Amino acid sequence: MFDALLPTIHSPADIKRLSVEQLEQLAGEIRQAICDQVSKTGGHLAPNLGVVELSLALHYVFDFSYDRLLFDVGHQCYPHKLVTGRAPMLGKLRQEDGMAGFPEPRESGYDLFSVGHAGTAISTAVGVARGDQINGQTDRKTVALIGDSSIVNGLAMEGLNNAGTLKRQFLIVLNDNGMSIGQPQGALAHYFDKTRLSPTYKSVKERAHEMLKQIPGGSLIESVYHRLGEMTKAAIAHNHIYEHFGLLCVGPIDGHDIAGLIEMFAEVKDIDAPVLVHAKTVKGKGFDFSSADPTTFHSPKPFRVEGCRVEQITSGRSFTSAYSDALIDLMTRDEKVTAVTAGMPDGTGLAKVIPQFPERTFDVGIAESHATDMMAGMAKAGLKPFVTIYSTFTQRAFDQIFQEVSLQGLPVRFCMDRAGLVGGDGAVHHGFADTAMLRVFPNMVITAAMDEQTLRGALEFMRTYDAGPSSVRYPRDNVPTPAHDDKPAAFKLGKANLLEAGSDLAILAFGFPANHALKAREELASQGYSVAVYDARFAKPVDIELITELLEAGTPILTVEDHSIVGGFGAAAVEAAHAAGLDTRLITTIGLPDGWIYQGGRGAQLAKAGIDATGIARKVRAILDKNAHASGNASPAVNVDIHGTRVSR
Repeated sequence: MFDALLPTIHSPADIKRLSVEQLEQLAGEIRQAICDQVSKTGGHLAPNLGVVELSLALHYVFDFSYDRLLFDVGHQCYPHKLVTGRAPMLGKLRQEDGMAGFPEPRESGYDLFSVGHAGTAISTAVGVARGDQINGQTDRKTVALIGDSSIVNGLAMEGLNNAGTLKRQFLIVLNDNGMSIGQPQGALAHYFDKTRLSPTYKSVKERAHEMLKQIPGGSLIESVYHRLGEMTKAAIAHNHIYEHFGLLCVGPIDGHDIAGLIEMFAEVKDIDAPVLVHAKTVKGKGFDFSSADPTTFHSPKPFRVEGCRVEQITSGRSFTSAYSDALIDLMTRDEKVTAVTAGMPDGTGLAKVIPQFPERTFDVGIAESHATDMMAGMAKAGLKPFVTIYSTFTQRAFDQIFQEVSLQGLPVRFCMDRAGLVGGDGAVHHGFADTAMLRVFPNMVITAAMDEQTLRGALEFMRTYDAGPSSVRYPRDNVPTPAHDDKPAAFKLGKANLLEAGSDLAILAFGFPANHALKAREELASQGYSVAVYDARFAKPVDIELITELLEAGTPILTVEDHSIVGGFGAAAVEAAHAAGLDTRLITTIGLPDGWIYQGGRGAQLAKAGIDATGIARKVRAILDKNAHASGNASPAVNVDIHGTRVSR
């Protein structure tokens, strides 16, 4: 047994001096380091455990300080990061100033794009390859690493279609682990499931080269055939589905055989034609608990391993869990309700719903556009479809929401998890744009939930709203204790709900930030300020009656949201007030800044944006103190009565 190797790896150059036996040891050390860290901080575990050998073999053969390596999704980049000088950052994985959970060019020149959405690697790699060719850097190699569930994404298919026209070196490594985030979906998933590992060396000299001429780009592949190594010739799959895109397809081969991978990559490295190497891997490899349950350990919360038992550390009930229970209730009461997820059954809570309603709940794989259009079709057929999706992935279906949903006036319901700041996943996953995006659509209704009770209220409102599309947003957070013991007022279109009365200023908080506004109110009350807090509930339409009442009384308004200020709820309130001829100078908006907030704790991110309780209280004091000084009043209070006896709207 060798001494520990991982501490000696400071760059990919260090792994090139290792033997295959040492590389296998290093693979084990990388797996252990990743598992140890993810157990403490959470993060993507199973995807990274499955690509350790692939990552080492690629860095062993290529020089990515000059060559190009592009990741798809990027949640399988930890081994790559550990061999590119970032092992010291692992101890702060997904934390502020620590290692990002996705490729991040700010960390290293070895990362070309900050990526967190599926299907992008092939297209960006084609662009880089063409760019290098135009710049005369034809010796720069290009490699795209993509998973079996990402490669069936629509954008990936577009990239494949164009990649087959390249007349230069271009390598696609297909990491086929038979998994998406959950079980893979669709016809192509079944195709991959039927493929088997090719023998490493098999005589194929008798294979008819005429087969290559029958496919697009086949003549190009035929022209390089005689230059292929024997291993590559043996592993050519002339009937591989992606060969019809004009690619030389190799495999499937064993994605955990380091020696075989190195030999294969070395043989195809200099082929001046697009090549796809299909590697079979095991998601979660290295630990029985992760390989046996790769869905649970795709991106687990912190956990502890005690013998054969693994216990995930939980801190409370999540909005995702609350949503799944609420949806089950809706589907139990209304047989017209259907639901879909785009490859995220666990992340969106539908994994709990699907077994109970298998005929009305669907996972279509990583295909947000298709999911939206399919539900538009269901709405046209008279059903009540709910698109269950992350906020950050909603924009991937923007055109479908426009053309097939909004333009048709169809009542498709969008339930957007992970709205706002998401913590450790960072900028690639923040749900910062959903309100701004959806506001442009005529007849779109936009709501938000502050707790489990209001989430249920919003969903019930959406179930019965048939005049057009609707949406609700909720965060990646635990549901808080309800603000009041009594059941909140039912959702009424375009009406806010008063949570606490006050006379100096009114906070209109959209969704979850209403909880922070209530805490800020307590702090302000101890300092002599009297502030009203409203759960705004609707960003479209906003409660213009309430806004008019407040502004005509001279009451300052502070809007708060966990969303970009640009185009968000605050902007909607200002625009509505302006359209009504009101004095918008009394409205102040706070939300996410016009800049990126990177990985870290969600609480710290909210504080950085100034929308936690402390930040809200600070902003209220600044508004009221400024008004007091402007009026010559020594007291911080504006002393405007805003009907403190009013309990709800």
